[in-house]
Amino acid sequence: MTAAAEIDLDGVSKWFARTETREEFRAVDGLSLAIARGEMVALLGKTGCGKSTTFNLIAGLIAPSQGSVRVQGLDPFAKFDALRGKIAVVFQSDRLLPWRSAIGNVELGLEMLDRPAKERHDLAQHWLERLGLAGHEHDFPHALSGGMRQRVSIARALATDASILLCDEPFSALDEITGQRLREDFAALVRENHKTAVFITHSINEALQLGDRVIVMTRPARIAYDVQLETERRSAGDDAIRVRIQEILAA
Repeated sequence: MTAAAEIDLDGVSKWFARTETREEFRAVDGLSLAIARGEMVALLGKTGCGKSTTFNLIAGLIAPSQGSVRVQGLDPFAKFDALRGKIAVVFQSDRLLPWRSAIGNVELGLEMLDRPAKERHDLAQHWLERLGLAGHEHDFPHALSGGMRQRVSIARALATDASILLCDEPFSALDEITGQRLREDFAALVRENHKTAVFITHSINEALQLGDRVIVMTRPARIAYDVQLETERRSAGDDAIRVRIQEILAA
């Protein structure tokens, strides 16, 4: 494992069998990637470039066909239970349970971690307040706006105190203004609480707003551009970074 890496992929490939032709579809090809503790990394690329497969490999939902994946030194697929509570996921849709109130939905992850009832309630209340939902604790999902529901989803992830947040286009379904505000709040909370975050996006603006580091991927998932934004901004600026990303995505 790469020194100081929280997430480490070493020569990872992933292919899937096509049942109709018995051929193999290669989604990830020889990917090596190390993410340090506390980094916010945007995985950026066009639809179908293998971002989601890479995400699923890190989350331990699938195993690599070749190479190794390590999260905090463990194989996330083989040691899925050992990483329970250390990884939290925020999806594109809020995935709230309609029969649970906002606070009940935030408590769900804590229930799965067998936290005591009072601790669950107090943590859920705390994170709902931090995400601007004080007064909406007992509202059910149907009574909340899309942005509010996604805030509940983020509160649910943060309440578990997982050290790693994996985010699969969590703001893409929101309108521009709501998404902008929620991205700002999310980034501030991640940095304030010293989390490692990996988020998938197809938006250059979102990647530049959220990431400390942007990794542009091409199909099958390979790294075409890996940029530390703070360093590159000092020498080139956002416009040059944006042009480089656009050139890669247009190729």
